[in-house]
Amino acid sequence: MLPMQKPLLCLLQLVLVASTSALASGAGAGDGAATYIVYLNPALKPSPYATHLHWHHAHLDALSLDPSRHLLYSYTTAAPSAFAARLLPSHVAALRAHPAVASVHEDVLLPLHTTRSPSFLHLPPYDAPEADGGGTDVIIGVLDTGVWPESPSFGDAGLGPVPARWRGSCETNATDFPPSMCNLKLIGARAFFRGYSSGGGNGSRVSSDLMSPRDHDGHGTHTATTAAGAVVAGASLLGYASGTARGMAPGARVAAYKVCWRQGCFSSDILAGMEKAIDDGVDVLSLSLGGGAMPLSRDPIAVGALAATRRGIIVSCSAGNSGPSPSSLVNTAPWIITVGAGTLDRDFPAYAALGNGETHAGMSLYAGDGLGDGSKFPLVYNKGIRAGSNASKLCMEGTLNAAEVRGKVVLCDRGANSRVEKGQVVKQAGGVGMVLANTAQSGEEVVADSHLLPAVAVGAKSGDAIRRYVESDANAEVSLSFAGTALDVRPAPVVAAFSSRGPNRVVPQLLKPDVIGPGVNILAGWTGSLGPTGLAADERRSAFNILSGGPSKPLDR
Repeated sequence: MLPMQKPLLCLLQLVLVASTSALASGAGAGDGAATYIVYLNPALKPSPYATHLHWHHAHLDALSLDPSRHLLYSYTTAAPSAFAARLLPSHVAALRAHPAVASVHEDVLLPLHTTRSPSFLHLPPYDAPEADGGGTDVIIGVLDTGVWPESPSFGDAGLGPVPARWRGSCETNATDFPPSMCNLKLIGARAFFRGYSSGGGNGSRVSSDLMSPRDHDGHGTHTATTAAGAVVAGASLLGYASGTARGMAPGARVAAYKVCWRQGCFSSDILAGMEKAIDDGVDVLSLSLGGGAMPLSRDPIAVGALAATRRGIIVSCSAGNSGPSPSSLVNTAPWIITVGAGTLDRDFPAYAALGNGETHAGMSLYAGDGLGDGSKFPLVYNKGIRAGSNASKLCMEGTLNAAEVRGKVVLCDRGANSRVEKGQVVKQAGGVGMVLANTAQSGEEVVADSHLLPAVAVGAKSGDAIRRYVESDANAEVSLSFAGTALDVRPAPVVAAFSSRGPNRVVPQLLKPDVIGPGVNILAGWTGSLGPTGLAADERRSAFNILSGGPSKPLDR
């Protein structure tokens, strides 16, 4: 438990200059301009400038640039004396030659990283005396894709008043997210999109429906409710993992800072969100995102996290989903708690029974009936439109020959496109089911998905056996069955194969990640904007979803 009586910090508020319309009419994608973050040496600020904002304006004025059109953010807390602006290469060269400029770095796009957990971790029940309120009054700032405020996991029943130290708020002019959406659980919600708007959509403006903290991706809602979701009885994903859902700290308050979109998160927006969270008075910062390993001075998360930790804020970040490759982890700064992904003792067993008598165990979250009860369906593999193309083995879009797969179960190799997309491709081609087989690259670890058609995911050994069978028998056939939810699976926890790991390339003397946490097949809140697969064709809706990935971007390949 964090100490709740902290001295109030006199923090400068983030200055948000330049309107969205001004940004749209400023330096654009077609003129060679790009967004850069300029770090100044605060010790060299001339005394005539009353504020850092005035100093930032002066630098742009000296380049004959209109700050109202070119300045995106002026930072004072997360990255002291830094600013983000739209600049041409000639402007960058001039700034780098200035003695007060410490460094200039181009705005980078960082990827998102994507129930049973409390009992598996032997956390006490929420209402037990030793639970100490489940983190009551701890304020967790979540930087992600926003939140879906109607999620029952953001219910505030039983919570007391918002802590007096909280200085944040909900957006007042956000589309489809009035301040009334906030409550005693979701106490803050803001959106930062200037970096994305100016360069993030190839220079396009952010559409009005996205200019709010509302989560149209699902990742932010899932991570926020994994951390601090309220106690919700009768939770499940279409019947799977049914029970009482709760976050790790169900009594904690959530402040959401939308800095990410489906394409990723721009560093200028991340720094702006971290700055606002620091100024608002959060106790914990949670970021399930990060790019490749880079020097700490160039890493926006490391820079902002250092400012946060200096103010007593705990910063927790995901290690990434690029395992099992060595030196694949991100968020390596010593002042960050870097969290890897581990398994739970819960599985969702499913089975593929072949015509040769073999039955292969796998996993699935398909919510319908089994396929072939009492009979079997033809099983096919590599039935593509183009002869000799391996793309059909991967069930890539537009590669399957409908005449060859209609009414049959299709064997698809894992990799390249998302797992649920493969099922969609099979369904669109007329297939009735899918066996999703790991290759040597993905090994034995399988991930459960809520597929659009009956589908079973199997490990590499089973995948190889099924490939041999279908390639040697012209009349290969299979039936698929689904066994619901299995508990007390052993061994657990196990480090997930996809969890990024060391050695630490940035700080070799430092062992990372620091800890692992449940990150495989986690049930938590979900957006009402998408079905559980995240595919546009998925018309199903669920208040909860089961995802894997870190806690980071859902692992989808």
